[in-house]
Amino acid sequence: MSEFYTAAQRALQNQFDTKNLADRLESAIVSEDLPPQHAEFIGQQNMFFLSTVDQFGFPSSSYKGGAVGFVKVVNSKVIEFPNYDGNGMFMSQGNIVDCAKVGMLFINFENPHRLRLRGTAELITEESAVAQHPGAQTITRVQIDRAWMNCPRYIHKLIPGESSKFVPLPNGTTTFAPWKRLAVFQDVINDAERAEAEALGILTPEEYAAMMAEDS
Repeated sequence: MSEFYTAAQRALQNQFDTKNLADRLESAIVSEDLPPQHAEFIGQQNMFFLSTVDQFGFPSSSYKGGAVGFVKVVNSKVIEFPNYDGNGMFMSQGNIVDCAKVGMLFINFENPHRLRLRGTAELITEESAVAQHPGAQTITRVQIDRAWMNCPRYIHKLIPGESSKFVPLPNGTTTFAPWKRLAVFQDVINDAERAEAEALGILTPEEYAAMMAEDS
């Protein structure tokens, strides 16, 4: 049996008479590392979707964004990306500590194209490594197991816009997250964040909602 397909996937391929097609696709488009064209595609993206699994077996999907090229191709078998300041829940990063298996989906919505990766991830907290990604709290390094492109026929086109104003600048600074200005969080954010929130002004839920509507 192929090491790429599971028994359940094989059963469905047999049920719908697509096993030969699936085998041909595996041999034609699935690789155990990143060919140059895949590496180039990753380097041109400013977002991707990450899937992880927690200790209870529940999957989680997350959007990851940054400046173009924020996902670094270390070599044909390894990529890494920064984990910026978030909401403090550490869902994806905690899942990686619990269960290192991850999936990654890169999509170009302007010229429909997508690339899927799966691999084994590790969370890197070493300061010298994190410093290579300004503004990062930690980095995730992924050892690639398989990479393959997917048919883009169902991807709808989107007009590209500006990058988020919250993406860290090259010097690592970033715009303060408005939700941290909400009164309900003032007793649980750290002292530095509380001081910045007070300097900018504490927000009511209504003020925050109006701010988000204005930015949308």
